[in-house]
Amino acid sequence: MKKILIVILAFSCFIPVVKAEGDSLNLSSESAILMDAESGKILYEKNIDEQLPMASMTKIMSMLLIMENIEQGNLAYEDKVLISENASGMGGSQVFLQAQEEYTVNDLLKCIAIASANDAVVAMAEKISGSVDAFVELMNKRAKELGLKNTHFANPHGLDNENHYSTAYDMALMAKELLKHEDILKYTSIYEDYLTKPDGSQVWLVNTNRLVRFYDGVDGLKTGYTTDAGYCLTATAKKIDLRLISVVMKSPSAEERSSDTSTLLSYGFNSFKNNVIYSKDKVLGKVPVEKGKIEEVDIYLKEDATEILNITEKPGDYTFNIKVDKITSPVKAGTIVGTAEIIDSNGNIIDEAEVIVKENIEAAGFFDYLKQSFKFITSGI
Repeated sequence: MKKILIVILAFSCFIPVVKAEGDSLNLSSESAILMDAESGKILYEKNIDEQLPMASMTKIMSMLLIMENIEQGNLAYEDKVLISENASGMGGSQVFLQAQEEYTVNDLLKCIAIASANDAVVAMAEKISGSVDAFVELMNKRAKELGLKNTHFANPHGLDNENHYSTAYDMALMAKELLKHEDILKYTSIYEDYLTKPDGSQVWLVNTNRLVRFYDGVDGLKTGYTTDAGYCLTATAKKIDLRLISVVMKSPSAEERSSDTSTLLSYGFNSFKNNVIYSKDKVLGKVPVEKGKIEEVDIYLKEDATEILNITEKPGDYTFNIKVDKITSPVKAGTIVGTAEIIDSNGNIIDEAEVIVKENIEAAGFFDYLKQSFKFITSGI
């Protein structure tokens, strides 16, 4: 294990973020949270661990599994999906898909993200896992992997079931994970569109998240409503370089759901700022390469190292303790080769970031070894 200590630009001392709590924002929702999407820091909380039905916000997990399958190559946007009798018969919000019709994954994802279509999400569940029950098992497995301790899924759409629940905190973590798949915002940010059916007719799709149109910066994610759940919304918005996630659960009305979400987001954008401690585009250091055509390689952070600060705070003073196993070729560009501990001025480890190489490292051949041996011999003369 090779450790390298790199001192980053000197800043003034770090001041912990103070978050608003309880009813300080006078929200009408029973449960609510505001989270920094980059770091996961909680900026506001109200009953964030209370287990509640989450209605169609359930589709955040469903969309996460769809996006993961696409990025893993198991699914493509243009793949055809045959609508089953089961999917076409789903109640609640729907786009009236008919059994034996065919649609692309792109079409169905659009219906899920914009119109919260239960028939579309069931069709996708069957496409990915073969059955709804198998897909629900996958949802619960993924929830455990994400550390969601107060979430359990009974279906992929969110219709009321006593064994179907989550929390504001868990929903925010789900949203944070979904946002790693940036293409989803191409769907959730659409306010209105049309689904063209096989017979040429069209279904008008209007986003159930009205804030996509009426709050600057909102580009997702998912509303929810059932009798048991009340009105819910997991939203995300970005202004300049700060992206926030808000969740409200069990609001009394659709208007109060939107109002509470707007209050949370405005509080966040007016009170906090994002500071890039170290850019993923800046060389972090050099590491020796064994058995490679090159003897050492530049390493980088996989993602920007950031901190969320109160609007009046000054940035902190940090160092990076880079822990990289020896790099043995061949290695592909983008490979994670180690981690970097981010250490504050008091010596506390505040986070750990992944470290990558950005170039392909080819294995050395005979002439490369010959060249390196000659260089070693001549350096000693």
